[in-house]
Amino acid sequence: MSWGGPGFVLAIIALSTIGWMATTWMRVKHGYPITDDSGKTIHKGQGPDAERKIELLTTENERLVGQIGRLEERIAVLERIATDPAERLNRDIDALR
Repeated sequence: MSWGGPGFVLAIIALSTIGWMATTWMRVKHGYPITDDSGKTIHKGQGPDAERKIELLTTENERLVGQIGRLEERIAVLERIATDPAERLNRDIDALR
């Protein structure tokens, strides 16, 4: 292989491309941010629907937190009923009649 021929130039291009692919793969594997050709960071999930998804998840999270609070109150009532002596429970039922 001659040092000035087209084979040498193609080999350099191939090695550069393979090196770039390897470093990009390693960055992705270890969680480093990916950059474009101009050096700007490319963020995952940054699309036109990203804000809408965040808003929907926030709303769902608030709804679920409220639901968990109500379920905790109901469990506390059931625990109180299960642990109260039978005499007191009968007295409370008679008082309601």
